[in-house]
Amino acid sequence: MKKLIIILSIIIVLIAIVVPSSFYIVDQTKQAVVLRFGKVIKVITKPGVHFKQPFVDNVVYFEKRILLYDIEPEKIITADKKTLIIDTYALWRIKDPYKFLTSMKSIKLAQTRIDDVVYSHIRDVFAKGKFEEVVSLKREEFLNEVTRLCRKDLDPFGIEIVDVRVKHADFPKENTEAVYNRMRAERYSIAAKIRAEGEKEAAMIKAEADLKARTILAKAYEEAQTIKGTGEASAAAIYAKAYSVDEDFYEFWRKIQLYEDVKGTVILGPETKFLKDLIEKK
Repeated sequence: MKKLIIILSIIIVLIAIVVPSSFYIVDQTKQAVVLRFGKVIKVITKPGVHFKQPFVDNVVYFEKRILLYDIEPEKIITADKKTLIIDTYALWRIKDPYKFLTSMKSIKLAQTRIDDVVYSHIRDVFAKGKFEEVVSLKREEFLNEVTRLCRKDLDPFGIEIVDVRVKHADFPKENTEAVYNRMRAERYSIAAKIRAEGEKEAAMIKAEADLKARTILAKAYEEAQTIKGTGEASAAAIYAKAYSVDEDFYEFWRKIQLYEDVKGTVILGPETKFLKDLIEKK
């Protein structure tokens, strides 16, 4: 009885070990390759529970969904000799697990191969177009051609390139700085031109204002002189009429004004005519 219990226990343990290792589950997002002593004997692409020989068969799982590989930015030269930094990425999937396993072995090695192929075709295809075409006009057409060529080259490895896209295309850093410097110089030139035109217009406005001011002043001076002359003529006429009443007094009065206009000290002797006239008048 004791031996039977031991045998049953051993059988149960063996079943517990063997049965789980005889089955494997393939998720709907995965696909599997069954290896026996390193040789591929079966490829499973449909989800579900599958049988394998325990301790002999080995199952390798691969992603069935589309994968993203972000490629390092690389320099390209366009047909018009412009250097660009192209930042691309590739959407890809494992189309044939058997080919993929026997050729690429791993995802890391596959990404390296994708990097080489995509960059090679990006460089060759984009080199056919000019700068304007690469950045806008024909970019979609170029990318479609790159995708087609990459798909063809990577198909023998069980890889399907779904699409190749460009995240952005920029000038190299040194080119960017040169462009910024040129733009800055152009802006400075435009600003200097605007300032010069402003200064020219300001000078014209100032000259026109000065001319108007001189014209107004000249006209005012002319009118003032006319008024002054008319006033002086009227005053002279009035004076002449007033002084004609007594001509001797007028002459005497004029002499007094003459002496008043003299600056300094005037010495009059007894024989001075003015002094005699003053005494006589007195």
